[in-house]
Amino acid sequence: MRIRGDAGDRGRHLVAALRVVRVLDRLRQNRGKPIRIVIDNGTEFTSKALDEWAYENKVTLHFITPGRPMENGYIESFHGKFREECLNEHWFLTPEDARETIENWRIDYNQVRPHSSLGYLTPRNSQQAMQMWKVKNASHIYTASTAAAN
Repeated sequence: MRIRGDAGDRGRHLVAALRVVRVLDRLRQNRGKPIRIVIDNGTEFTSKALDEWAYENKVTLHFITPGRPMENGYIESFHGKFREECLNEHWFLTPEDARETIENWRIDYNQVRPHSSLGYLTPRNSQQAMQMWKVKNASHIYTASTAAAN
């Protein structure tokens, strides 16, 4: 059976898709573009807007098999942590309370907490270490790429 949404549903999906594209543009400007993005089949990811963005930026979209969230283990791990450490630990009294609590958790997760996948550095410290490494090794990278071109 197929359930059709009304125009309001399509409008909400379009807004979500455009928000995804804006976030990806911001990430591309700040961190560079990825080669590939692994995503589920949510409406915000199956949109024409995201497809056009990926095409224009030469980024491959890899859709996981529907009903197989284990194909994207990173996000499943994140969802588990978010649910266990934030959502299950708090009663949200208002939407503003939920936004504030979730934002505080997000800042802690992204800036304060060490991550095993980053060698037990915080994401911020890992990014700083990567920038320092790039600066320190810039001449070697340039020389290697120049030598390869010649």
